[in-house]
Amino acid sequence: MNILLTGASRGIGAATLAALEASAHKVSGHSTKGGDGLIAADFSDPAAPRALWEAAVEKLGRIDVLINNAGIFEGIDVDASDDEWHDAWGRTLTINLQASADLCRLAIQHFRTNGGGRIVNVASRAAFRGDSPAHWHYAASKAGMIGMTKSIARGYAAENILAFAVAPGFTVSEMTEEYLTGRGGEKVLADIPLGRVATTVEVAETIRWLATEAPPSATGTVIDVNGASYVR
Repeated sequence: MNILLTGASRGIGAATLAALEASAHKVSGHSTKGGDGLIAADFSDPAAPRALWEAAVEKLGRIDVLINNAGIFEGIDVDASDDEWHDAWGRTLTINLQASADLCRLAIQHFRTNGGGRIVNVASRAAFRGDSPAHWHYAASKAGMIGMTKSIARGYAAENILAFAVAPGFTVSEMTEEYLTGRGGEKVLADIPLGRVATTVEVAETIRWLATEAPPSATGTVIDVNGASYVR
């Protein structure tokens, strides 16, 4: 399959890129700054999603799967100024939700002319249970992603356009390792019945399966990968 993967430079994205390439799929990866064969696109720019899509189509010829993994996790205090508050919400929703929605729209248009395709959106446990007081906007963006995924699944299944989502909890990555080895890690682990956080490889394998093997009847599914720290 030919696959466009956003946020492929580190963490879950890098693990997903490795898993897909190991399965002999052709992947066009993305990161904000590019490099190492990745296409550069800064999703804070409203024109970036279309530019990325067009570059990926040019590189791959056609796209069979879109994986929206790119996102930011930046806090904002409730006592911040109005301007700071609005800037934080605008930036998070633009990068986490609007860019993903733009790419989903372009994917649907492309899939319609190619007999169908798959979309996998990487959301978060926060979409269902919320997040910290500094991350309302992050939780809202991921909840929006879940709603978008279900709408796509319901709206386009008859055209063989399938949509899935993954909702990881706290995940081991280069961004979280320091926190987990410090005092904050004890609080995180106490909240996970499995006794450990998920690895990026575990999340990547879930994404790979949805992108390439999950049965069509599973369209609209959201898979939790959180060690039972939140069950629905």
